[in-house]
Amino acid sequence: MPLDLIRGRGFSDKDMRKINKAGAHPDSVETACGPAPSAKPWMRTADGITLEVRLTPRSSRDAIEGVECLADGRSVLKARVRAAPVEGEANGALQRLIAKALGIAPRQIELTTGAAARLKGLRIAGNASELEAVLERLTQGSAEAAAKQSQRG
Repeated sequence: MPLDLIRGRGFSDKDMRKINKAGAHPDSVETACGPAPSAKPWMRTADGITLEVRLTPRSSRDAIEGVECLADGRSVLKARVRAAPVEGEANGALQRLIAKALGIAPRQIELTTGAAARLKGLRIAGNASELEAVLERLTQGSAEAAAKQSQRG
């Protein structure tokens, strides 16, 4: 495939040479998660679900922004909170945000990993199928937006 057909799509000349050498079109190059993250950032357990979250503290708003694929291929739920990462304030804000979105009490959410990191593991107690259905609805819009964005680009 000639380089001039796919120039101007945000690829450097070095990337373009690699793509051309491989004979692949840049739009067909996929990440570990594919064009849109397909793996779910949660997993069922006996007493609820576990959820992997990437938290951005000191944001301008509290929001759940959908699913993101990390470089290592894992999917995480993207969330942002206004609280600062001081003395667990951001972790508490995350628990309240997730609880509000799922319609459960914050005490049902336990931080299992990542107390001082951006990537966090949460254990959410409750009916796994109900929690999973709500998470599906929350993340469905982000998957559709990612698909539309990849079609435009």
